[in-house]
Amino acid sequence: MCGICGIVGPSASHGESLGVVEKMMTLLAHRGPDGEGLVSDTNFIFGHKRLAVIDIEFGAQPMQSVDGNITIVFNGEIYNYLELRQELIQRGARFKTFSDTEVLLKLYEEHGRNCLEHLNGMFAFAIYDARQNLFWAARDHFGMKPFYYFLLPDGGLVFASEIKALFRHPEIQPHLDHVSLNQYLTFQFCLNRRTLFKDVKKLEPAQYLLWHPDKDGLVHKKFWSVNYSIDTHHTEEYFSDKLLLLLQDSIRGQLRSDVPVGAYLSGGVDSSCIVCLARLQFGKDLKCFTGKFSESPDYDESHYSKLLANSQQCKLYEVIPSAENFVELLPKLIYYMDEPAAGPGLFPQYMVSKLAKEQVTVVLGGQGGDEIFGGYARYLIAYLEQCLKGAIFETQEEGRYIVELESIIPNLSILQQYVPMLKAFWRADLFEPMDQRYFRLIDRSHDLKQILHPDIWAEYDSDAVFEQFSNIFNHPDTLSYFNKMTHFDQQTLLPAILQVDDRVGMAVSLESRMPFLDPRIAQLVASMPPAVKFKGGKTKYVLKQAMASLLPKPILDRKDKMGFPVPLREWWDGPLNEFVSDTLLSTSCRERGLFDPKGLEHLIQKEDKFGRQIWGALCIELWHRVFLDGNEIQ
Repeated sequence: MCGICGIVGPSASHGESLGVVEKMMTLLAHRGPDGEGLVSDTNFIFGHKRLAVIDIEFGAQPMQSVDGNITIVFNGEIYNYLELRQELIQRGARFKTFSDTEVLLKLYEEHGRNCLEHLNGMFAFAIYDARQNLFWAARDHFGMKPFYYFLLPDGGLVFASEIKALFRHPEIQPHLDHVSLNQYLTFQFCLNRRTLFKDVKKLEPAQYLLWHPDKDGLVHKKFWSVNYSIDTHHTEEYFSDKLLLLLQDSIRGQLRSDVPVGAYLSGGVDSSCIVCLARLQFGKDLKCFTGKFSESPDYDESHYSKLLANSQQCKLYEVIPSAENFVELLPKLIYYMDEPAAGPGLFPQYMVSKLAKEQVTVVLGGQGGDEIFGGYARYLIAYLEQCLKGAIFETQEEGRYIVELESIIPNLSILQQYVPMLKAFWRADLFEPMDQRYFRLIDRSHDLKQILHPDIWAEYDSDAVFEQFSNIFNHPDTLSYFNKMTHFDQQTLLPAILQVDDRVGMAVSLESRMPFLDPRIAQLVASMPPAVKFKGGKTKYVLKQAMASLLPKPILDRKDKMGFPVPLREWWDGPLNEFVSDTLLSTSCRERGLFDPKGLEHLIQKEDKFGRQIWGALCIELWHRVFLDGNEIQ
């Protein structure tokens, strides 16, 4: 796990460019405290900050081919590198190191861009091939590792693992992108290649970027996507058994490390699955890490994490974050994030990552379980409406893929804690088309309308945002509502969640690995009939079936999906209120013109709770202060 950066094209030959890349590397030091390297030539400058995990002694980067014609900088891990290394040796390759970076380099020499077909891992890398005067960069299947870039006026290209490093280049200045702001107000993340910064782009998951510096234009190409063709030939038992085998193999590859490995353990189904599977291969000394809040049982699921840890004979470490921690850390977390994404859970996740770093360098997590296996309650809410619609109008929009009303009823108790969402969802326009209804479930913009400045709200183009959403949601191969929902979340929400995971881990130089995010697993689940993987509307049905013999029954049967909620409402009367007031009612926030001062003041003074409106406004204002105003983070 590392930080990469560089300049390609005409700018690379400028005398000051080497110093620019060195400054970028300094800003990425938290991603790689164990070493650094820099390689330059007429057409490129590559910089690297290393967190040493595989081949600690000899895996330094940037790395070059024997003839010096190919140079690579790589962030991430190739989990199947040992198998690939052996195959390359059998084909005549000779290795100087035992690093996965050299495997990737030689795999490119052997297969060119087709090397991506052989990779199982998390990665963002850049290659300069002097033989073709070619720059090539790629990002992993799910977007676990970041890659940002900016095209310079002279035709050069600047790239980095984090956006903040790009601003070390004198020609790149931070400016707000208003189209991206509309997307953030709607989803709490930006779609496709957009970021909140104007002209700063991100390489999308499972895509590569191809560029000849002496030619015009970039080429973006997707190298992998899930195939949603439904496998109707195999049984539920087959899918369950196959899934377990793939999970075990994924864990096996991700346990490979030359430094200590541990695991996150919240006590939920996902992290419990990972710990159980890892424990089978790792042994009883596996260290696990969790967090809780002491304000209320509603914010504490540690009894589940302790139950699982005890059953697996794992050592459990625990942290209890406070309101004071939140107030102190939030501006720093916005800085580490580059742009706000998702919700307040990034704060406790950072605290648990910091705890884990005291014991290990690599940690396994259950990220991706909700998006791959269907774990969100909103999927059940959406299907409840579909079932009612089908029963009333005697329709079968999905044919044999639909969940029937009779089968969904026994599983509706999970929605007890989501009554407010149900009320909001059913307040208007029942039985609209699938895309409009799911958009209503995930749209956050109405929460901010009353506090946005009228001029900003007037610029909000809801039709354009819906069209951008619909282009992703209405995937031509997703015949079922379930597949449409999970596909959209895998393409958009999951990369945002992974951005949080990457940043909070890298902030403390901790590598996070996610065994669920194996392309073989995603493909298997996509091929399952929805009636199998979402049987009776039971969230994560097929995962629970596969893990039924390994998970303790109290965890397997949990109906209270907690996530990692933060007791912001309970903290409202303390330092949190003062922090929010000082930030959102400040002169700088008023003069910025994004929010309606009266609306903010009314919300802060009259409300006795911390909701989405305050969270969204707080993140946007802090982001402006850190990046657009240039406030220093201590």
